[in-house]
Amino acid sequence: MFTGLVEEIGIVESITGNQEACRLRIRAQKVLEGVSIGDSISVNGICLTVTSFSLRHFEVDVMPETLRHTSLRQLQRGQKVNLERAMKLGDRFGGHLVSGHVDGTGTILSLQLHTNAVRFRIEATAELLRYIIPRGSICIDGISLTVVDVNESSFSVSIIPHTLASTSLQDRKPGDRVNLEADMIGKYVERLLLHPRNEQKADKPQMASQSRLNLSFLQENGFA
Repeated sequence: MFTGLVEEIGIVESITGNQEACRLRIRAQKVLEGVSIGDSISVNGICLTVTSFSLRHFEVDVMPETLRHTSLRQLQRGQKVNLERAMKLGDRFGGHLVSGHVDGTGTILSLQLHTNAVRFRIEATAELLRYIIPRGSICIDGISLTVVDVNESSFSVSIIPHTLASTSLQDRKPGDRVNLEADMIGKYVERLLLHPRNEQKADKPQMASQSRLNLSFLQENGFA
């Protein structure tokens, strides 16, 4: 689990493999503090497992499924990536709940200067846009951001100078692909509402209102 607060910008030192699977070596410093083999690090919003490390870099393996659904396929040597270690229980929680499981990618359509901020407009699929709401949370390349507006084909976010200077967004331009992870709460709510059991209850409204909390239920679950 992550918060979407980028800890540092890493640099891709090497990419070995092909378009089906690869290994990344990323130069870093802060995220290596206390690192162990098997730890999770978010790389541009993607939860990846540390397979080896040194004092100045770490390596991760990227499987076909990850390459297929993220922008890692377009990574190049020397490119900047956003890094965040998995959060610890009790840490300050400043962003929003981020799993590191990317829902898909979007394409930057435009960048517009708005006083002290830069507004990014990003094109996304209808499948992704249904989870994105104005003033809601969205994770873009591992960065927790607030949605400004949404239309039928895209949404926008406004980036303050600090975020721009502290993340790889500083190098982004129209046409670039970014990883998107929608707020997980919306996805879980949709799943629960569309569950077959709920559809059955909708067909029988008189049963839907009946409570399962009775003596038999409590006994079966060890409360009596």
